[in-house]
Amino acid sequence: MFLSKEIRLAYSLFGQVVGVRKYANGDLEVDFYHDDEITTYVSSDSGRLDNFPKQLSETMASTLSTEICIEIFFDDNGSPSHIELEECDDEDELEDELEDELDEDIVTEES
Repeated sequence: MFLSKEIRLAYSLFGQVVGVRKYANGDLEVDFYHDDEITTYVSSDSGRLDNFPKQLSETMASTLSTEICIEIFFDDNGSPSHIELEECDDEDELEDELEDELDEDIVTEES
C-alpha cells in the first residue's frame, strides 16, 4: 500500500504593493501585485494560522507609492519566511501592466 503525501517546495513571488488598509483594531491588509494578479495578504494580532506575519506586512505597506519591488519568500509549508526589497528595474513595466488591467476592468464595467 502506497501513501501519497503532498510535497510543497519553497517558492517566492515578486511584485509591488498597490494598496493597504489598516483597521482600528490593528489588522492590516496589503494588496500585492504579481504575475498579472493582485493577492491580498491579511495580518492581525490574533493567532490565526493563515495570518501573514505582521512585521513583514508593515514593511511591505511602507513601500506603497514607491519604486520598490518586493520578493516574498515562502517556506516548504507555504508560510512566508522573509522578504527582500529592491529598486524596481523596470518600474514602468509593472505600472503599465497594472494600468492595462485596471483599464480592462473599467471597459468591462461600462459595457
